[in-house]
Amino acid sequence: MAHHKSAIKRIRQSKKRRLYNRANKKLVKVALKAVHEAKTYDEAMEKFRKAMSVLDKVSARGVIHKNAAANRKSALSKVVKRLQAAS
Repeated sequence: MAHHKSAIKRIRQSKKRRLYNRANKKLVKVALKAVHEAKTYDEAMEKFRKAMSVLDKVSARGVIHKNAAANRKSALSKVVKRLQAAS
């Protein structure tokens, strides 16, 4: 157990941040999965836009790095383009 006031506060802060980060990372996972599971190009585009928004917000909040968000956006756009080519 922590013996200093600052250490006790750090424990509180890190617990709060952990929950915040987990919730935001879950949003990203759900948004990405929705795009991957889309059957049609139109459906994929709609979910793609929502996923872009989620990724932008999460990277702006500092939950994931901006380059990590950019990499995920790039991968998602490839998925959507493959659907477009298929239809």
